Amino acid sequence: MEVKARAPGKIILSGEHAVVHGSTAVAASINLYTYVTLSFATAENDDSLKLQLKDLALEFSWPIGRIREALSNLGAPSSSTRTSCSMESIKTISALVEEENIPEAKIALTSGVSAFLWLYTSIQGFKPATVVVTSDLPLGSGLGSSAAFCVALSAALLAFSDSVNVDTKHLGWSIFGESDLELLNKWALEGEKIIHGKPSGIDNTVSAYGNMIKFKSGNLTRIKSNMPLKMLVTNTRVGRNTKALVAGVSERTLRHPNAMSFVFNAVDSISNELANIIQSPAPDDVSITEKEEKLEELMEMNQGLLQCMGVSHASIETVLRTTLKYKLASKLTGAGGGGCVLTLLPTRTVVDKAIAELESCGFQCLIAGIGGNGVEFCFGGSS
Repeated sequence: MEVKARAPGKIILSGEHAVVHGSTAVAASINLYTYVTLSFATAENDDSLKLQLKDLALEFSWPIGRIREALSNLGAPSSSTRTSCSMESIKTISALVEEENIPEAKIALTSGVSAFLWLYTSIQGFKPATVVVTSDLPLGSGLGSSAAFCVALSAALLAFSDSVNVDTKHLGWSIFGESDLELLNKWALEGEKIIHGKPSGIDNTVSAYGNMIKFKSGNLTRIKSNMPLKMLVTNTRVGRNTKALVAGVSERTLRHPNAMSFVFNAVDSISNELANIIQSPAPDDVSITEKEEKLEELMEMNQGLLQCMGVSHASIETVLRTTLKYKLASKLTGAGGGGCVLTLLPTRTVVDKAIAELESCGFQCLIAGIGGNGVEFCFGGSS
């Protein structure tokens, strides 16, 4: 038997950067997924753990005996209690990953492969198996690809454990219960820590629970959308240094504390108003159109404030100019400095020409539904 799990990526609708300075941010899941398929070895002579990254045409393989020898201090797996990876274990796992000779061009994957080994051995122990990963999400573009990987992996591993209550005979995608989701999210966060060091927990929480969350000063509040939302996500393919961008905003705040305080307060107001609009009922098409127009204005205001923070980029400005020609509102999402740009697609909007023009600039365009389900799983290829 095999299990397949899928976890959505995420976007920041409002509040990036300002959230670091006490403002409210709103994040949402998108219906672009990372998929993880887990199957345990059945042949007696197959005694290895394999990780296949299909989109990157990469495969890693470790003899189970080698993993058991290296991580002998772990003891028996305890999937019901999440465990943090110690510095000693990180060093040991890093050595196992280095043995695989990851190509220089893909060296950024090292931390993700390390997270895989930690989550697998902590939840399932030392069993031979094959794990296959595919994804709709571009890597390193601010859409939560690493969190979606950790959430989907944790889901697949826990589905084959005694720690969650699942129906292995159900056909089609299933969701986890509330307490099981809480455990899954805790494990996913441990994987994120290996990849990012000190993650906020926003990305994995959105991916695990789906829909939307408000985040302020470390407090997460789950919210539910009462209107259909669709976004054009434009990946500029421009890499960015998130730490440097965050530091740049902090330095600007030190130089102009009063002005930046007004900027952050404005972003806080935008985030709260946006959340209220999304949550309020929309009984008819007229109401939806009015709400979409308000959201467009809030997105444009938020983008202007992000420009005040100094986190835009020439590629982002190209997307803004292009979508504005077609009377569409856009803003960057995430760290800025490149990465992805969101464009709200009002009901019945035709965007073929806008997409064609953006793609002619070398950008990648994805259309995503906003605020859908979180992580899901299915058994035996029943999806």
